[in-house]
Amino acid sequence: MPGEGMETLEAICVPLRGMTILPGAITHFDVMRPKSVMAIERAMANNERIFVVSQMDIAVIEPGREDLYRYGTYCKIRQIVRSGNKNIRVMVEGLFRCAIEELTEGTEYLTVRIRPDEEKDFYPVDERMLPEAKEAMMQIVRELLGEFISFGPDFIADNVRKLLYIESLEELLMKVGTEVIQDYLTRQHILETTNLEERYNIIVRKLMRENQVIGIKREFQKQLKDQIDQNQKEYVLREQLKIIQSELGENSPGEDAAGYEKKLASLRIDKESKEKLAKEIARLRATPGGSQEGNVIRNYLETVFDIPWSKQSKDNQDIKKAARILDQEHYGLEKVKERIIEYLAVRILNPKGHGPILCLVGPPGTGKTSVARSVANALSKKYVRISLGGVRDEAEIRGHRKTYIGAMPGRIVEGLRQAGVCNPLMLLDEIDKVSSDYKGDTSSALLEVLDAEQNIRFRDHYVEIPVDLSQVLFIATANSVATIPGPLRDRMEIIEINSYTENEKFHIARDYLVAKQMRANGIDAGGIRITDKAIKKIIHHYTREAGVRNLERKIGDICRKTARRILEGRKSRMVVSENRLEEFLGKEKIRFEGANDKDEIGIVRGLAWTSVGGDTLQIEVNLTRGKGNLLLTGQMGEVMKESAKIALSAVRAREDAYTIPEEFFEKHDIHIHIPEGAVPKDGPSAGITMATAILSALTGIKVKASVAMTGEITLRGRVLPVGGLKEKILAAKLADIKEVIVPAKNLPDIEELSKEIKGGLQIHFVSALDEVLDIALCKEKK
Repeated sequence: MPGEGMETLEAICVPLRGMTILPGAITHFDVMRPKSVMAIERAMANNERIFVVSQMDIAVIEPGREDLYRYGTYCKIRQIVRSGNKNIRVMVEGLFRCAIEELTEGTEYLTVRIRPDEEKDFYPVDERMLPEAKEAMMQIVRELLGEFISFGPDFIADNVRKLLYIESLEELLMKVGTEVIQDYLTRQHILETTNLEERYNIIVRKLMRENQVIGIKREFQKQLKDQIDQNQKEYVLREQLKIIQSELGENSPGEDAAGYEKKLASLRIDKESKEKLAKEIARLRATPGGSQEGNVIRNYLETVFDIPWSKQSKDNQDIKKAARILDQEHYGLEKVKERIIEYLAVRILNPKGHGPILCLVGPPGTGKTSVARSVANALSKKYVRISLGGVRDEAEIRGHRKTYIGAMPGRIVEGLRQAGVCNPLMLLDEIDKVSSDYKGDTSSALLEVLDAEQNIRFRDHYVEIPVDLSQVLFIATANSVATIPGPLRDRMEIIEINSYTENEKFHIARDYLVAKQMRANGIDAGGIRITDKAIKKIIHHYTREAGVRNLERKIGDICRKTARRILEGRKSRMVVSENRLEEFLGKEKIRFEGANDKDEIGIVRGLAWTSVGGDTLQIEVNLTRGKGNLLLTGQMGEVMKESAKIALSAVRAREDAYTIPEEFFEKHDIHIHIPEGAVPKDGPSAGITMATAILSALTGIKVKASVAMTGEITLRGRVLPVGGLKEKILAAKLADIKEVIVPAKNLPDIEELSKEIKGGLQIHFVSALDEVLDIALCKEKK
């Protein structure tokens, strides 16, 4: 490397803020800090040489070594100019690049010991690069400089044009960094790299960006000029049009204002809001006809008068009818239906009470959105769906200021306009998917919508007058509670819609989905019959999900193929049995991994929650000769990796109880693997599973093949509760597991499950790791 073997130099150091000086550059800067002023004066008295280096943080007043970049430039002072306030302006010439070896923070100024990279040459030549490659690079840089010159003003173009005649690539790159690039961070990057190709890449990327920015800026300026010219032309034409309208006796802005005043008189809003609208109408009356400002005011008034301020729909007050509608449209979901009927009962007894904010949480395809639509039907409410997935701009909720071009109200107010009443059911779909960026916090904007104390006077930025949302029934949906911001979650009543059992899926498909898909595909009643066994086979071998979305797609596939055969005249009525499914849906897609055939050492079946329901997770542990390392494979996330480390510590704490030699861990590596390595896995529920597998591998004691488990442990072996028990228990049943180990603190969750889910399983409740080992491990060694 350049500079290796060179002797270090003692130099006076001047830190720079927001500025980097490159070798070969002649530039000036102002010195104001007392230490820097003293350093310049001492350098002038000695050899007129200083070392300048950029600060990492320009806000630091007294920089230390950690505040400075490693590389700076050794410079010669060419001129200083003193001002009356003890500040000085210094002109320096960059000589060569140096690296800081040591920094001394003196009381008067900073000194450094530096190691120069090149002592004489500003532009060290890279002999390793082919001449043809250098020539190609120079042509590209010159082309970009030519484009830069064409964009820039004449005084900049003259300074840059002389760079086109430089014949050395090394000198050209450094001169471009000095003369063209103004960003000190980019200059610092150029200074720090010694690789010619890397320096070339830095400069080319920067030049391309500068040219793009300048080109866009010029385009904006041209558009603005054209717009100003167009506005001037429109003004003249409008003045002429005003005279023509006056001669013809056509409507003027004053007549439009009169129409709005009539609407305002019949509007039932508070006094302050009426005064605000009256001022807008007065402004419209005063604007010239056809002016841009007049159009903005008209659009605003039309929007405001379209809002249903006091218009309401009459809710259904027949509780039995509402319950019947919910039962007709959805199978199961007893808790959800019960909560809706309770809401209706309270609404009948207290019509002016604040409506609750319900949040339906569950995996995709479990019917959250369709439940909300059914609730609207049961209550005879207008239904409005607002999708919040991917919404990042606060203005999507609160609207834009009406002075902006293309301004419009937020989605909430737009939903009220769409419903036409002030008491619709408004579905906030995928509320867990909202995010925030530099345009504002969307979740904070939703707080005002969902908080019963605030939404009485919700302020949309476009409407500017308070809108009463207290009569709106808000229902939100989410896939996971964990991703909903805490303050937002606190405003909502969480109702969980868990994964469906196979029996529930069967009833939903037979009673609802088959008829729905027959109607959607134009098949008359009786045109197709799917047997019960065929439906069960579709559920078990063609779909794998928490809800019924894919199940409905498979039924739709059968209906479409049936529709084609009916039109071709081959069949007038189709019966689809389990033996004919392959004809319609192809080979079976899903294979459930069953319980292990025999007890094995170091292999334990865990239970996991996924976005498509529960699943069994086989954890394998092997021992190899090594140095006590813990190897983790199988795409584990950070939480699961921590669980593995905790499990190992918990097992090592029991080495005496299982007569494991002290030196055993120092001479062996422990390898934990979860099959299906391409699938990411994470979550806090595999602790006891890993601990059991590790202990089995260490002791040679087999693990019962009939046992599956879920639970997290602490270092002391306490078993912590986990979530997703319903999905995990269902997964165990599908895998033909006979015994399930769950944390004792999850007993209330298990008791809530139906007999259909728990039937045929022996469920063990444990509080400590030792209890898990007693149940899962065979009594005898191999």
